[in-house]
Amino acid sequence: MKREEKERKWREERGDTGSSEDEARGKDDGASESETESSSEESEAEVKAKGVENLIHVENPNRVQKKAKKLSTLNESVDSSVKPELSRRERKQLDHQRAQADYQRLHAKGKTEEARADLARLAIIKQQREEAAKRREEEKKEKEAAKQTKTAQVQRALGKKT
Repeated sequence: MKREEKERKWREERGDTGSSEDEARGKDDGASESETESSSEESEAEVKAKGVENLIHVENPNRVQKKAKKLSTLNESVDSSVKPELSRRERKQLDHQRAQADYQRLHAKGKTEEARADLARLAIIKQQREEAAKRREEEKKEKEAAKQTKTAQVQRALGKKT
């Protein structure tokens, strides 16, 4: 039994626990395994401390230890830092967006140079279209009048009275 127990410990240390004997025995005595695991953990703790390591306790001067913070101070710091600091790039982007929104608002009201130019161009186009519409209307009336005179002449030539 001692030999089997030594073999099992050796396999556990190597990480090889796949033997069929161990599986069969693991079902029978699960309590003995927990005892061997606790004893192996104790032996690992003893193995880790070599020489005078357990006597000399050296701390790294560069290591920063976490300090316990009170909940009240954490709440105050969260409340005070509601608005985080923005980076230069983020501030620049926000300023650009605000400026663009302001420009669009002024453009819609017609107060920018570009808007004035657009409105002037639209007024010119509107005037040109009105003139063209008047010309077409006059030409249509002239054609209609010419057609009536022509039909009247044809009627007179034929000798019909209307």
